[in-house]
Amino acid sequence: MSYDSPYPHESELPATAVQLNHTAVYAADRRLSADFIAAILGLKVGAPFGPFLPVDLGNGVTLDYYEKRDEPIQSQHYAFLVPDEQFDAVIARLEAIGVTYYADPSHTEPGRINRLFGGRGAYFDDPDRHNMEIMTRPYVRP
Repeated sequence: MSYDSPYPHESELPATAVQLNHTAVYAADRRLSADFIAAILGLKVGAPFGPFLPVDLGNGVTLDYYEKRDEPIQSQHYAFLVPDEQFDAVIARLEAIGVTYYADPSHTEPGRINRLFGGRGAYFDDPDRHNMEIMTRPYVRP
């Protein structure tokens, strides 16, 4: 079966020129959720920017927490590449506040980490049940 895309296959820009700059993260309480991920990852929450509360990541990407109270929050997945030497500190911060982490994205292996692609990784929920992932090695793609 072939798929004929209506979009051109040739890019006008090299792939290295396109970068994710920011993404909105829906939260029932933007302050609670931004403070949570910043504390777990050892980051800082920035000053409010309009309706957003930003958490800057080390690669220039910003998580812009946006409060959405009029409907349920749809769970999303966010994966963070953390330096190997900081992984244990992130796990310790989760344990210190009683957040269960898991070796798998389905949350069936509590209190365990994975060792995918020669690194270490774990999954945990944030206050809005977004499935957060920390990993020390990026996934190897074909």
